[in-house]
Amino acid sequence: MKLRSIPSVTNILKNPDIKSTIKDYSVSTNYVTLLIKQYLEKLRSESVLGSVNVLSEEELIKDLRTFISQSLNPNMIPVINATGIVLHTNLGRSLLPVAVNKHLMKIAGSYSNLEYNLETGTRGSRHDIVEHIIKTLTGAESAMVVNNNASAVFLILLVLAAKREVVVSRGEIIEIGGSFRISDIMKESGAILNEVGTTNRTHTHDYEGAINENTALLLKVHKSNFVINGYTQSVDTKDLVKLGNKYNIPVYEDLGSGVLYDLKKHGIGNEPSIKEVVEKKVDLISFSGDKLLGGPQAGIIIGSHELINRLKKNPLARALRPDKLTLSALESTLLLYLNEELVVKELPTLRDILASPQVIKIKAEELYCLLTDEVKSYVEVVQVYSEIGGGTMPEVKLPSFAISLGSDKFEVQWLERKLRKCNPPIIARIQKNTLLLDARTIQNDEIELVAEGINRIFK
Repeated sequence: MKLRSIPSVTNILKNPDIKSTIKDYSVSTNYVTLLIKQYLEKLRSESVLGSVNVLSEEELIKDLRTFISQSLNPNMIPVINATGIVLHTNLGRSLLPVAVNKHLMKIAGSYSNLEYNLETGTRGSRHDIVEHIIKTLTGAESAMVVNNNASAVFLILLVLAAKREVVVSRGEIIEIGGSFRISDIMKESGAILNEVGTTNRTHTHDYEGAINENTALLLKVHKSNFVINGYTQSVDTKDLVKLGNKYNIPVYEDLGSGVLYDLKKHGIGNEPSIKEVVEKKVDLISFSGDKLLGGPQAGIIIGSHELINRLKKNPLARALRPDKLTLSALESTLLLYLNEELVVKELPTLRDILASPQVIKIKAEELYCLLTDEVKSYVEVVQVYSEIGGGTMPEVKLPSFAISLGSDKFEVQWLERKLRKCNPPIIARIQKNTLLLDARTIQNDEIELVAEGINRIFK
């Protein structure tokens, strides 16, 4: 189709298929008109550049309908995680439990007592909603919540150390996903970085030698997303607290990924539980809500009542505060931890991490049985290793089982793309020249959907 042959907006709006699309989506004609103009502008630009395929009017209308549908459908949609990475950052990290989702729907569709004290009938504080349950579970003196752990780090450094020095081990000046660096956030907060020790070895006397009249904070950053082995030395939190007490300097530990349920007793990793760190009398601790805790994205700060009150009173705390849905989901998640047996069964993050290879193999075999005979000729159930993900426990490999698809008759990259285009999209991983769908992170109610998606592609 040449530029002069492209139909006018008026004529396109008269097309029965476009009328049908407007009716299906119950959207105003004015908005669809804007989308048509955007599409035609895009088409003209591509025509000038010579990068557009020659379209008939029928093909143009079909392509336009796809464009309109994509514009009117939500960008964020559910996907099936078949990667085996439990806390997949790109796929939204932790799944919320069923009970939490039910409560969330009630709060989302109703007014709530977010900042209203039902006892006195006066204005309340959103900090009160989760503070009590956090204190109960961690043994901390006080607590507050912000919108993520990066915010927690920034707020603490700004309030307690702006224009003053923060002493931190050189081996703990880490970078996490999205190029977030401790050194950069410290610079933005106005705090002055005073790094001590070496990449692999830091001693208590290194911290002590750096303390001066301008020292505001001793910072310990938990290395949750990498491991250094060999000739290493780091300062234990307990020793850092002793040093802080000696010089009357607060100690802050950024745990990154907070663990309320001790995974060490299952032989999984060596992450310190939040309770363990609290018992070492650290002045402030911060951690994420959507990693090993298994809740929504949030930054949780616990510790000294006096220091947390200072954080709450800072004007920036209002800008970083969580909304009613985050607080509702976080509180409901934390309440599950009051029953250790229940939380292991109901919390998807813990359930998927602790799932035995035998249970996972049954899921993989169930998926295999639902595939057509044609597909089965390319498939086998194989033993693999899953990861926890989310920048947590990089050294931990969890034995698992997966469906492996591979053949010299097709490229696995083609199949991976096709799976991503399914409804719902299925996200798998390529290993060597096979496509793996790890059953650990495929939920029970998703097994049939995965099988249907694969069968449809091969059909």
